[in-house]
Amino acid sequence: MQSVGPQKDSAAWVIQTWAAFVLSISMTTFGIVNLPVDSWVKGFMGMGLAFSVGSTFTLAKTSRDLHETRRLAARIDEAKVEKLLSQHDSLNLK
Repeated sequence: MQSVGPQKDSAAWVIQTWAAFVLSISMTTFGIVNLPVDSWVKGFMGMGLAFSVGSTFTLAKTSRDLHETRRLAARIDEAKVEKLLSQHDSLNLK
């Protein structure tokens, strides 16, 4: 059976993704703060930004968990097939 290890991302990739996240949130927040509108409009847009970020993290985690579950199920099925094949005696004609 082939063992599939966890995916390892490079340190540069992790830094780039976090930097892009922080930069995008910072720039959006800066834009909301400097809008020429009333405070309640800025608050509403800030709440929308916060909920969007939270739901994005939740969606990413849910997608990852679903993928890992499917990968685990596939590995279990593969192990069952290999066990059946190893127990099968093709020379025995009974």
